[in-house]
Amino acid sequence: MKLVTSELMRQIDREAIDKQGIPGDELMENAGRGIAEHLTTHAEEFSGKAAVAVFCGKGNNGGDGFVIGRYLHQWGHEVTIYYIGPAEELSADARLNYDRAVGKDIRLHEVTAVADLPESVEADVIVDAVFGTGFSGKPKGLAAEIIEYINRQQARKVAVDLPSGLNADTGRCEGVVVSAHYTYPLALPKFGLYLSPGREMSGAVQVVPIGIPEEIIDRFDIKHELITPEMVAERLPARKPDGHKGDFGKLFVLAGSTGMTGAATLAGVAAMRSGCGMVKVGCPRSVQPVLAIKMTEVMTYPLPDVAKKGALALRGLGEVRKLTDEHDAVVIGPGIGRHHETGELIRRYVAKLDKPAIIDADGLNAFEGHTDIFSEIETPLILTPHPGEFTRLVGEKLPEDFFERMEVARGFAIEFKLVLVLKGSPTIVAEPGGVCYVNQTGNSGMATGGSGDVLSGIIGSFLALGMSAVDAAVCGVYVHGLAGDTAAYELTPQAMIAGDMIDCLPDVFELLE
Repeated sequence: MKLVTSELMRQIDREAIDKQGIPGDELMENAGRGIAEHLTTHAEEFSGKAAVAVFCGKGNNGGDGFVIGRYLHQWGHEVTIYYIGPAEELSADARLNYDRAVGKDIRLHEVTAVADLPESVEADVIVDAVFGTGFSGKPKGLAAEIIEYINRQQARKVAVDLPSGLNADTGRCEGVVVSAHYTYPLALPKFGLYLSPGREMSGAVQVVPIGIPEEIIDRFDIKHELITPEMVAERLPARKPDGHKGDFGKLFVLAGSTGMTGAATLAGVAAMRSGCGMVKVGCPRSVQPVLAIKMTEVMTYPLPDVAKKGALALRGLGEVRKLTDEHDAVVIGPGIGRHHETGELIRRYVAKLDKPAIIDADGLNAFEGHTDIFSEIETPLILTPHPGEFTRLVGEKLPEDFFERMEVARGFAIEFKLVLVLKGSPTIVAEPGGVCYVNQTGNSGMATGGSGDVLSGIIGSFLALGMSAVDAAVCGVYVHGLAGDTAAYELTPQAMIAGDMIDCLPDVFELLE
């Protein structure tokens, strides 16, 4: 699903209204009805007759609120609309829907001061339609007081388009912002809903179509995509009912060293849990017995190691290449350490690689100062650095601004013709065609040792199953994040560890299916 800034959304709206001839009040009607329908279908507060308080601003976001209130009233719910007055100052489409609400005998209360509001609203649900995508800056005066008033109420809070006071592009809160339980972005999702702290202020997010034709959106050639569960479910390959283990891919994982067998274990087990038919971990000979005990379903293969160092040795290159020939895809790097001989092994190996591969962790560190090797590789390649690893890779610090960071990721993917998974909050997947995918799953509990190794295993499994590099990366980061969200829900972010995400993968795949 396309992801947009507030300015781009305004341009799309104008294209639909001015050039396509779609009336603005028709789009507003679709928006309000769509939110009302979703609420009555999915929100538990509407299982019976619900009491609803709608707070409307003077602009088109307020107009959406009037429409929502009208439909909920029509469907038998108890609706009260509070609007910032006077009515003569409402935008044209908002005033039109105010008049329609008057005609439906809905309770309407003009608010010119916070004293016009009751001490508390008797409502199950509050609809926040004060400010929309066009808002920027810091809420002031009566609007700020109403936002504070809404936040003091005990009712469930529903935001129209985005929580009032939130910056639609950056997700920043310059002043007071509605803390919503549900948010319904209209037509297309906005960046600010997925960037902290906006992400935390928005609650559950569900995009509501408003009738803008796809061909209008396509005219803008938008290069930003939000990864959605529908996108992932469509891209994951179906499993053959009569398939055998050879039908579901063979993955080779080059991983492990003394003191870091956990990374190899997490990557290997995560790959098995993600649908791969067979997984083999190639590791230093000295640590192979440990890995053989840690992993039951994953095979292990002892490779030459540096004497007394427990690290992969350069003389094992021939064996590594032979093992690669026997598999469909490769994961390179979890827990291999930073011994100089291991780094040389990795660089020579990757330079002539002919199988789809993902490079992670110390596998990436081996290319510090050697990124030119990536330009020579023709096989599908995925890199999964966190910001520190990416900084070491390119030799300069990543910018703090999300949009600048996204452009850096895009440029790197285009330059080296590979897929870059830039881990963070949120994670960005950049592909060589210039599209950046933004992930919406994940939480702070995933900031724990081994989390990246689990991701490598998941993506590696998808590669072995025959998925393209970009599909494997897009689906991998979403599944990984959702497993993290499931673990955090069950165990709390503070208590969860990387292995918990693997344990939650069955629930994730069941949900996606």
